[in-house]
Amino acid sequence: MKISSDLFEAFLKCPTKCRLRFTGEPTAGNAYAEWVEAQNKTYRADAAKPLMADVPANECDVAPLVKNLKTAKWRVAVDVPARVELGSSRGNEAQTSPPENSQSLLTSAATIETCLHAVERIPSAGRGQPTQFVPILFIYRNKLTKDDKLLLAFDAFVLSEMLGRAVNLGKIIHGDDHAMLKVKTSALASEVRKPLGKITALLASPAPPDLVLNRYCAECEFQARCRKLAVEKDDLSLLAGMSAKERQKLRSKGIFTVTQLSYTFRPRRRPKRQRDKREKYHHALKALAIREQKIHIVGSPELKIEGTPVYLDVEGLPDRDFYYLIGVRIGHGDSAVQHSLWADNVADEEKIWREFLALLEAVEKPVLIHYGSYETDFLKTLSERHGNQFQGQLDNAMKNAVNLLSQFLGEIYFPTFSNGLKDIGTWLGFAWSDKMLVGLDSISRRHDWERSRDASIKERLIRYNIEDCRAAEVVNAALQQLHVANQSKDAGSQPAEVVFVRSLKPPRKRFGKFKSPVQEFAGITEAAWWDYHRDRIYLKSKATKRPAISSSNGKELGPRKIYPANKVVKLPVPLTCPSCGGECTPSSYKRRTLQDLHIGKSGVKRWVVTYKFRSYHCLNCRKKFGTPDVFRSLSKFGRNLISFLIYVSIELQTPLWTVWKMMVRFFGYEMPAGTLYALRNSAAEYYQGTFERILQDLVSGNVLHIDETQASVEGKSAYVWVFASREQAAFLYAESRDGAFLQDMLKDFKGVLVTDFYGAYDSLPCRQQKCLIHLMRDLNDIVLCNPYDEELKKLVAEFGRILKAIVETVDRRGLRARYLKKHVNSVARFYKNLKAQSYQSEAALKCKQRFEKNRNKLFTFLTLDGIPWHNNNAEHAIKAFAKHRDIVRGSFTPKTINRHLILLTVCQTCKYMGVDFLDFLRSGEKDIRAFAESRRRRRHGRDRSVAVTSTAAIVSASDRVGS
Repeated sequence: MKISSDLFEAFLKCPTKCRLRFTGEPTAGNAYAEWVEAQNKTYRADAAKPLMADVPANECDVAPLVKNLKTAKWRVAVDVPARVELGSSRGNEAQTSPPENSQSLLTSAATIETCLHAVERIPSAGRGQPTQFVPILFIYRNKLTKDDKLLLAFDAFVLSEMLGRAVNLGKIIHGDDHAMLKVKTSALASEVRKPLGKITALLASPAPPDLVLNRYCAECEFQARCRKLAVEKDDLSLLAGMSAKERQKLRSKGIFTVTQLSYTFRPRRRPKRQRDKREKYHHALKALAIREQKIHIVGSPELKIEGTPVYLDVEGLPDRDFYYLIGVRIGHGDSAVQHSLWADNVADEEKIWREFLALLEAVEKPVLIHYGSYETDFLKTLSERHGNQFQGQLDNAMKNAVNLLSQFLGEIYFPTFSNGLKDIGTWLGFAWSDKMLVGLDSISRRHDWERSRDASIKERLIRYNIEDCRAAEVVNAALQQLHVANQSKDAGSQPAEVVFVRSLKPPRKRFGKFKSPVQEFAGITEAAWWDYHRDRIYLKSKATKRPAISSSNGKELGPRKIYPANKVVKLPVPLTCPSCGGECTPSSYKRRTLQDLHIGKSGVKRWVVTYKFRSYHCLNCRKKFGTPDVFRSLSKFGRNLISFLIYVSIELQTPLWTVWKMMVRFFGYEMPAGTLYALRNSAAEYYQGTFERILQDLVSGNVLHIDETQASVEGKSAYVWVFASREQAAFLYAESRDGAFLQDMLKDFKGVLVTDFYGAYDSLPCRQQKCLIHLMRDLNDIVLCNPYDEELKKLVAEFGRILKAIVETVDRRGLRARYLKKHVNSVARFYKNLKAQSYQSEAALKCKQRFEKNRNKLFTFLTLDGIPWHNNNAEHAIKAFAKHRDIVRGSFTPKTINRHLILLTVCQTCKYMGVDFLDFLRSGEKDIRAFAESRRRRRHGRDRSVAVTSTAAIVSASDRVGS
């Protein structure tokens, strides 16, 4: 086994990298890793020249023989190969020795080799004092890490093993100025032996090490390969913020994947003493967001931007503490102004800093917004290095700069493996034009520009910086929207891709069939089922026999009860065929029983009717007849019973499984549970025509209200849309919320569409009226989020005054344009003043833009009769489905949801027309409007008869008094 300095260096970063280098795994390529390797080679050659120039030529050597190391005459040698064999026997003998005098941690025989960058030979100072050899390491970076010192200690360890005596001192030459650092290598000897022992065990093992992604992956040549494997395994190390200790703790619990981790999250209530403290970071909630691909919000995150936003992104060379590019984006949207301040060299850093301060000074109430801590360090470092010539407002702006990452960390969880700007910006829809230039690549590109002064490289870096500023703006806008949605109490206005943890409920415990790979367990668990134990084991254990009971799946275990008939109906005998009038051949008498309910004014009871009839066969037309109409559907259940089932299920929002239990307990009808679903499906088919007529009436009407809500269909998110007017409502199921079907459905609609502010409605080619209640609630939430924004308050108050006056007129006069037109002038003045205003606060600007965008859709009702200024008709209707969805708490199928929506359409339309839903079902009618008119005429007739009777009684009484 051969352990080289390259393997040792790789192991310090990642055991997997060490293993892959040892096995010769082909690399996928990494531009930054290749650049670092080239920098090391170039610096090593350049740094060796001045070192050799300081000594005579005859005292320098290149790649000397290591066998003659003790008798060497040179003072400086470069590229010195060093190699030592460490046998297993030697290592075993050293087990009892102190660790600093042996390589006891080596588990097997190994060859350790390195190529010393340079070695300085210090001749003996006198008798008894051996010649000293000082290893020298060349590092191109200006800043050193502990791994660099360990690499030097590794070289010293190999050299000491060759010489047979300790090498106590080493040197590192590094940076642009070739600075020299002396390192006491003897103090690091034990820290070298421990990794060597682990490396030998790693390379000797046939199994590869656990794949773990870490912060060094970005500079590794195996990055793409490891990332791909980690995604395939769904490894926990994909979560960038999780430490090795946390991963190990989860693995000890049997949690190895991100998906497994996502199921461990449980929403918990925070104690009162911790409500004012920042929410801790939940890795399980991050995993849940990734699994569901939705943003999850915990707590109440706040992001207040009171002033002009100034987005900041800085590029620099951390190795030199040099900032060469400052990106500043002032404002937001298309009106934003971008500035890119470039420094050719270190001397220009102060120049671009002064320019940056001057830009901020020209902005009114600047609010610096950046992403991550790099810009925080930039502001602090350059303020101390070059000073701040402006005080007051500018000084406060830099001290109160908004770090977007720290604002949402722990409270908003995006469905990305890391919280980096690139990952979150990409998920939000922002795309970088140069996908190859990310992170560390900007450092290598800057070095390339300093060497070549290529204008295309500079342009590429500036464009990358500009896009980072724009990405920060996108993230800020998303956080603002999430904050408003979090404050809103209207569930319909909350985005579908966002989940608020406060609305999550602990999963219910579900008891299902026991599944196990052990086949022998199956029979044991079946014998322990509750029904099996009671119905078989107990019966066999006792002499007395227990009565049969019904099972939970709707199948009877005992004989079905036969109830006596409440009524017997004997049908008359027809003389001729009702179709052709021909002679009929009768059969013998038959008896069939109809199971029904009797629904009275004060209760419901079981009602069994027995029919006696004869069936006939016409000799002329060959038709058969005689069977009662109640049995035409080949069903034994009466209309009242079916109507009662539909009423309880739809109107009273009771799950069918509960309805089945009620039918068994109160009426004794032990029908299979599946029969209820079949009866509901047949009822939906019966009212299919009613549903289509209602939908057609809505589309051809003068006013149409639309709203939508979410539903679960086969475990996936779908949407239920409601279309409503003052008298009717219809529900439709759609797989998505994009509203593409609305274009075809409403292409001939000539009326006014009343909706909320969802963007899918804006493209519909018809006049629209936006719900002003939605707008009022949104404006109220924005004011609550910006309590010190006087511009915003003034704007919202002015709109409130106009709306209040309009509503007062509606209350007195109704929705008649004759009286509402007087408010048109006040609305025009409002928009004229709005256009003349120049707002500075972002919240006021957004409100202004919203008013201007919807100018032709906010006050349509002022010029037309009967147009509401709110969307209450649709919102009230959608609640009927939402309540049923929340009660059932299950997932529909496309067929079941469509059938349910047909019956719900009939139910809701009956409510809007003032018709009792149960009475309509019992009537057998299909036209709700015709049924309502017949009931109204019957009621008016009854009222007239009562009035006539009362008048006659009064006349009679007066006659008696007169006599």
